[in-house]
Amino acid sequence: MTHHTPQGNIAPHIPAADWQRAQATGQPVVVVVHDTPTGVPWQRLLIPFAVAGATVAGGWGLVAALCFLLDTAAHTATVIAGAAGPIGIGGITLKLARGKHT
Repeated sequence: MTHHTPQGNIAPHIPAADWQRAQATGQPVVVVVHDTPTGVPWQRLLIPFAVAGATVAGGWGLVAALCFLLDTAAHTATVIAGAAGPIGIGGITLKLARGKHT
């Protein structure tokens, strides 16, 4: 019969007397390995941070798009007001935009 050395770091789980008796008599040694992780569950932490990061990035994207649209609307209103010239109603004249040299 061949004797196998247990793999990994499981020596603290097997008492020396039991291991030696099993090797001397040829009895099998049953090793129970618990499959519960002892570290930090990264997937449980990573998914909420990824969702929060995507939400923040999307929010900044919406703010940038809104600023671009407002800037474009302001320039459009300025061009239209400059092209229209002064507007007069009943003797009151209102100039919507100043000229470049005035």
